[in-house]
Amino acid sequence: MSGSLNRPVRRRAFVLGGAAVAGTAALGGPLATAASAAAFGWSDDGSNYVVDTGASLVFKVSRTNGDLTSLVYKGTEYQGYGGKNSHVESGLGTSTVTITQSGTTILIAVAYGTLKHYYAARSGENNIYLWTNKADASVSATRYIVRVKAGLFLNDEPDSYTYAPTVIESADVFAKSDGQTRSKHYAKRRVIDYSATGWTTGSVGLYIVRSNHEKASGGPFYRSLLRHQSTDGGGLYEILYYGENQTEAERFGLQGPYVIAFTDGGTPSSSLYPGTLTTAWADSLGISGYVAASGRGKVAGVGISGRDTAYAYTVGLANPAAQYWGPARSSDSYFSIGGVLPGTYTLTVFKGELAVHTASVTVTAGATTTLNTIAIASSNDPANATAIWRIGTWDGTPAGFKNADLMTYAHPSDVRAAAWTGNVVIGSGSETASFPAYIWKDVNSGLLVYFKLTAAQAAAAHTLRIGVTTAYANGRPQITVNSWVSSIPSPPTQPSTRSLTVGSYRGNNNTFTYSVPASAWLTDTSQYNVLKIDVVSGSGTTSYLSAGTSIDALDLLA
Repeated sequence: MSGSLNRPVRRRAFVLGGAAVAGTAALGGPLATAASAAAFGWSDDGSNYVVDTGASLVFKVSRTNGDLTSLVYKGTEYQGYGGKNSHVESGLGTSTVTITQSGTTILIAVAYGTLKHYYAARSGENNIYLWTNKADASVSATRYIVRVKAGLFLNDEPDSYTYAPTVIESADVFAKSDGQTRSKHYAKRRVIDYSATGWTTGSVGLYIVRSNHEKASGGPFYRSLLRHQSTDGGGLYEILYYGENQTEAERFGLQGPYVIAFTDGGTPSSSLYPGTLTTAWADSLGISGYVAASGRGKVAGVGISGRDTAYAYTVGLANPAAQYWGPARSSDSYFSIGGVLPGTYTLTVFKGELAVHTASVTVTAGATTTLNTIAIASSNDPANATAIWRIGTWDGTPAGFKNADLMTYAHPSDVRAAAWTGNVVIGSGSETASFPAYIWKDVNSGLLVYFKLTAAQAAAAHTLRIGVTTAYANGRPQITVNSWVSSIPSPPTQPSTRSLTVGSYRGNNNTFTYSVPASAWLTDTSQYNVLKIDVVSGSGTTSYLSAGTSIDALDLLA
């Protein structure tokens, strides 16, 4: 176990297999603190570069492959379990690793083929700043995992599978003896919902503060694993591209910084958070793909008209190279998105998670693109259509449906889940709460909705709509109204991997529309018409891995 180095600050660069990173950077920014000049520095133990931050943190990086091999905070080793280190993906293999010190910053650069990865330490801070530049698909995914020794933090949250010995799906979803399910996939939170993830004992906290995800894929509502804990140890993740439940093509380029942060038990300082963190001290470090604040622009909008003020609105920017987002202020819908790389983007306004407006916007380095009031067309929000009846709300999520909230942190088989079967009667007052959030071909296909029509309503044709948020194995709804049967709709584009069983309903929102002829309705207005919803597909397996779909809303238009 390493301790303090207790040596003067080094003023030279040591190089292994490549050129030193040049440049000098003065201490600055929101995290600048007084450093211990006698402690801050680095050494070479023959196998690792050893960095003392001059605070309470000493860490080691392998000279061979760029793994983080030791993470000592206040004398306690936190890194490692199962003989594994902390690293990009599952480890990079033999790499070119270099180290340099520029004033009060130490930078370790790792080059593995076309991928470059960086660790930076700042004098007097208990933080490690990380960047990852993935130039192509030669590395299958982009994640960083901090592997933490067992027993240092306690966790029996949904994303933990400690004491859950029964495997119920794909060797990564488990059931406890009480029937509750656990999995590293059950993060609960969307990217937009968190800035840091980690654990605390009350006196020590260990966190990863996420990056701004500008080169990630999936947008603000993407869900992926954040952490896990099992009998051999725990893991903290920064997921930049995972290949699971992805709705967009992979983006390449520099991601970061994201931060490994130790605290005295509290959450990390908000000055480390994406959108707040400033890194002028890194501008001259020579990080591949790095774009300083001066090379970025901003988009600001004075407001959004046509909103439903019962919902939160988010504005997103996306193109093949980058993505950004920001909230529209609830009071007046003003929004501002900063730190944007120059380029032309598709601007999308989301009501909840449902896209209700798109436009094109161009961002220029060093400038603010100011937008006049964005008007959402009434026809762009399906909730504005007059309906005879409606189940759920048109917001791009299954919120309000049976088991919807539970499914972000549990498997559908979890003992806490209400029965996935059960029919719905319009006018009962519990239509949405009784309707299941998900429908599977092999579990609850054939759901029935009972409703009555007036004579005038029964004399006309009507459009029935079913909105979905994702689908597994091309599952999509086919409907039967009394004796009338719809055609089988074509499957929309959706992620090809698991979704409904790993805590995510996020795919591509799609609305299926069915033109139901007047001849389909019952003419006796005292009788219930019966809508049957089946999930159809030629793909999938059985049970909760049969073809399925997540419901946003369904309605019968007037």
